[in-house]
Amino acid sequence: MKELIRHIVSHLVDNPDQIQVDEIDGERTSVIELRVAKEDLGKVIGKEGRIAKAMRVLISASSSKDRKKSVLEIIE
Repeated sequence: MKELIRHIVSHLVDNPDQIQVDEIDGERTSVIELRVAKEDLGKVIGKEGRIAKAMRVLISASSSKDRKKSVLEIIE
């Protein structure tokens, strides 16, 4: 899951070396924390949050195979 997010975001931002993706696994839920450079934050969120929502849909679809809920948090 981490690599999927890293791959998507690396094509969106100007500073791909500042991408940090952490995954916190729980029993039923997995939280994926995404940090990018401050100037790239708008590019990752997108207009009206469309890009962030699309990434959350992809994560949700991928994690349903494992019967686990995954949540994407974009941290400033």
